[in-house]
Amino acid sequence: MPIVHYDKCPACGSARINPLLTAKDHTVSGEDFVIWQCADCTLRFTQDVPDAVQIGLYYQSEDYISHTDTAKGLVNATYQKVRRITLAQKAAMIVSATGKEKGKLLDVGCGTGAFLAAMKEKGWEVTGIEPDPGAREVARKTHQLEPLVAGEFYNLPAESFDAITLWHVLEHVHELHRYMEQLKTLLKNDGRLFIAVPNYTSTDANIYGGFWAAYDVPRHLYHFSPVALEKLAGMHGLKLQDKKPMWFDSFYISLLSSKYMKGKTSFFGSLISGSRSNAVALVNKDRCSSLTYVFEKS
Repeated sequence: MPIVHYDKCPACGSARINPLLTAKDHTVSGEDFVIWQCADCTLRFTQDVPDAVQIGLYYQSEDYISHTDTAKGLVNATYQKVRRITLAQKAAMIVSATGKEKGKLLDVGCGTGAFLAAMKEKGWEVTGIEPDPGAREVARKTHQLEPLVAGEFYNLPAESFDAITLWHVLEHVHELHRYMEQLKTLLKNDGRLFIAVPNYTSTDANIYGGFWAAYDVPRHLYHFSPVALEKLAGMHGLKLQDKKPMWFDSFYISLLSSKYMKGKTSFFGSLISGSRSNAVALVNKDRCSSLTYVFEKS
């Protein structure tokens, strides 16, 4: 199988990269992957990942929730309930950051379309990009949406969108710099770019180490710290406007991580871990389990 091996940091290009830890693919293959770290920009990345053609094999699981909308199992059922709350929070964030009650929105990696449907209901003109055909079909049947295939991302007209959102998507993209440049191109001059990613500097990441579910190898190609993502965005003419903690993620990730670490879900332990993580993040939001970064053009 063709793999991607990095001799330099895929974000900043530094040669000061070294192996850090090993994580297992608990979702599909059971394979181990080594995560490396850049000493300069602090990005962590999964080494020797399948290339863009072969990576699709590692998404073929009925438990991969962003592609199936599954409520199978207590963890996924809980995720679905919490999502109804987070959809409203995300919509409010878009309106507040853009200063617009209505506008044009692009959701990259829209999955089964729940967020697009919520924004459409609020009067926004929405466009979705989704590479997975199964997820696109769910979006059609459930929300009457027509997400575009991945390749259409580069065919959209420049400066078209008031808001562009990537909810836990950027960590999956092979062509990192080309993608970032296109995001800036598609954004209106007064638009806002919203990028949500897991944060490996969080307390729950430290608690679970290589079992931390948000490493999600090999699907997660990159593992961001706040420093790493801000540096990457700055390389593409994007300036940080705000950072928003995603408070529920620490609990969801802790539930999965505890299962990976102990072989079964520890609900009480996960509650403690998630609460510890959020307590630290209340003092320093850069330690939150996941963050949504709001960028504008420099």
